[in-house]
Amino acid sequence: MYETYKDKAAIYVVYILEAHPVDGRQVPQNAKDGVKVAQPKTYEERVKAAGDCLKDLKLPMPCLVDDMQNSAQKAYAGWPDRLYVIDKEGKVAFKGDPGPKGFLPADAEAALKKLLDPK
Repeated sequence: MYETYKDKAAIYVVYILEAHPVDGRQVPQNAKDGVKVAQPKTYEERVKAAGDCLKDLKLPMPCLVDDMQNSAQKAYAGWPDRLYVIDKEGKVAFKGDPGPKGFLPADAEAALKKLLDPK
């Protein structure tokens, strides 16, 4: 979706707190896959974790990193993950259900298409 719309819309990953840190609620699949991320204690650690995440998942889009007060996560109910489409006026045009089951990129893309071509 990023490659398709990057010239028509601002698309970002917003990195929030770690959902499954090794020093918290680590899940067996992460351990099996070698995903071993501690919950960042400083903003610099969170920025590094975000960069590592983008690199490891080969995500090409830019990333915004939530502050240590988790302001974006709280404002948008982003934990563990969620898709949003925000219109030009800053209003929510699409709010996906919480992931991973509610993480449906096709639904977000349909909302984005509607905003870009409202015929």
